[in-house]
Amino acid sequence: MTDAAPSRLDRRKARTRAALVHAAQTFIADGKTNVAILELTQAADVGMGSFYNHFSGKDELFKAAVEDALDRHGAALDELTRGMDDPAEVFACSFRLTGRLHRRHPQLSKVLLNTGLTIAISEHGLAARARRDIQAGIQAGRFTVGDPELALVMSSGATLCLGQLLHTQPDRDDARATDQIAEDLLRTFGIPADEAHRICQLPLPDLDRLPYATA
Repeated sequence: MTDAAPSRLDRRKARTRAALVHAAQTFIADGKTNVAILELTQAADVGMGSFYNHFSGKDELFKAAVEDALDRHGAALDELTRGMDDPAEVFACSFRLTGRLHRRHPQLSKVLLNTGLTIAISEHGLAARARRDIQAGIQAGRFTVGDPELALVMSSGATLCLGQLLHTQPDRDDARATDQIAEDLLRTFGIPADEAHRICQLPLPDLDRLPYATA
């Protein structure tokens, strides 16, 4: 027995919620979180009553907006690294793709950067997958890391600081900078220098084939 197709009402509710989430992401990307609910509903082009059909308040909406951005990015990474067997390659590929996101999808990048501490401890998106990949690398004997959570902190911090640097220095080569940091992280996690370099020179899957940006 298959699930019934969403009704017209269900589809309308989903569109309303998506519009509110997108509006919140736009405000977050612009660094404007001290806004009234009326501003959010106007940006989403929905009524005030519709807002409370989905969220109890602004904080809940902003939380949903961040989780949506994280989940979109995490799902993209899962798809693009599907089939890779080496946890070190999976970690490096995910980091290298994320570094390239800052220029390719600047709005999504700014959502992530403007909620940096949330990313570092989140159970969604980038942090959850980095934690998983680091633990897989340890279990496979690829990483010699004493504390996976501290390794995650290093990885998350590098991701966020790199993104900010790339926005601040638009002339910097984002691919070269990202690959260098990914290589340095692999070496820190115990991968020999020559192998870390090889891994970070491997061809990347095409990020553009997955249009998950918030825009």
